[in-house]
This record gives sequence, structure tokens and C-alpha cells, in this order.
Amino acid sequence: MSDVTGVRLTDGRQVVVKAREDEGRAAACVEAQARLAERGFPCPRPVTPVITVGPRAVHAEEFRPGGTLLPGDTPDVAVRCAAVFARLMAELTGVLVPPPLPNPRWARWDHTDPGLWPSIGFLDELDQGAVPAVVVETAVRARKRLLAADLPCVLGHADFEAQNLRWRDGEIWSVDDWDSLAWQPEAALAGAASGTFASASPPNLAPIDSSAAFLTVYQELRGRRFTAEEREIAWAASLWPALHNARWEALHGDRPVCGEAVRVQAAERLRRAGA
Repeated sequence: MSDVTGVRLTDGRQVVVKAREDEGRAAACVEAQARLAERGFPCPRPVTPVITVGPRAVHAEEFRPGGTLLPGDTPDVAVRCAAVFARLMAELTGVLVPPPLPNPRWARWDHTDPGLWPSIGFLDELDQGAVPAVVVETAVRARKRLLAADLPCVLGHADFEAQNLRWRDGEIWSVDDWDSLAWQPEAALAGAASGTFASASPPNLAPIDSSAAFLTVYQELRGRRFTAEEREIAWAASLWPALHNARWEALHGDRPVCGEAVRVQAAERLRRAGA
């Protein structure tokens, strides 16, 4: 979704230049990333602000090589990832930037476009009849529950996937993809992360017991138990990225990795969501 180019500067520094289509979100995302890097959070430090080049947003950040992916989707992996997400969300609490709206399309259940899904031209042009009924029906129920929530929005990472995390010697080394910050209720962001934390390529939906472990540890480390409504919203949001991915798979004729996970898990996740 971005053009990413490595550049070696004349002073020897190595940086990464990112260019992507801008929906008005990029400046706030990069500013928040910079604030976290200043506080010592493990992420690449931006070295320029965002500038606009035609329709594209461009900035440079430090090259932060090294580290490895943490494989697996078991509860013990969920616990380690939840600790990172809790730290990330705690750090973002004190970061004041304009809300990075609209939210990333896989976290944009709050859209005002006609229809169930946010408007995405190149997807909307494809045959929507290819999307399995269970995906559509689950999306309708999950979105209805999410939209019924009366919870304040906060800043959070909406693409918390294994492919965006690097680990070194058992500790988190780098969290990437800060273009994917979102403005949604905390419980929804934690719920989405509980479903996506193990995703690499192709993305998947974590097992239900692993999502439950993630949410339990997240609340413990944040020092606050979710209300009954927040717990339901977390479970509803745990489905939405997988539903977005399942739709993508069906429209492109890809192997239904998320589609199969949704088919197997939807009923229980919707039950926990009160949907």
C-alpha cells in the first residue's frame, strides 16, 4: 500500500522513504509515531515530517533493521503480544494529534458510505456475489453491534499483526506500520488486535482461546477491567479485520484462509459480542 525505498545519506545514515496515497491521515500518524519514538518506544523514528507530493504523502524515517517475527497463534504468544499492545496504548494515551480519520479501511466499520462495507472502488467493482453469505451476515451483525456502542474514541494501532512486529532476544524490537493508526474505542482496538496479532501472510484470525487470553492480559496490564459493553465491543471488533480480509479473498479468488476462520468461529465470537 506504500512505496518504500531505502536511502543511504551522504553522512552515512540509512533511512526509509515512504510514499502513499493520502486521505488526510498521514501527518497525524507520523507525528504520533515521532512522539512515541522520542519516549523510547521501539519503533522507527521519523526524520522528516510528512510532505505532500501531488496526491501522495511522503516522509522519511530511520532504518531499523534486525529482529525476527514471533510465529504462532497460541495463548502464550497472545500474552506476549498483548503486553506490547498494552504498552503501546498506554504510551499513546498522552499523544495529542488530530484524529487520523478516516480510519483504515479494515477498521472502518464506522463509515457513512452506502452499504455494508466502506467504499473501496477497486473492490466495489468486482462481483460481490462471490462473497460467502456467512461473511456478509457476520459483518452485518458485528457492525450493528459496533455502531450501537456508546464509548469514547482513542488513538490506537489498527494493524497489530505479527508481520508488523519484530522481536530480539525475547523482547519487542520494533513495531511498524504507523500509517495504520485509528480513532476508535479502546475496547474495539484491543479486540481487533486480539484477532490479528498472529497474522503474517496471508492474514488469519487467531483462535478464540488465544483472543480471550490476549484480552485478559491486556486488561490486567492496563489496570482496568472492561465493562460488559466494552467486552462485547472487543469481541465484535475481533471479527471485523478478518471479515474485510475474507471479502478480499473471495473477490480475488484467493484461498479462503480468513473466510474459513470466520465460518468456524463467527457464531461464538458473535455470541460473546452480544450480536
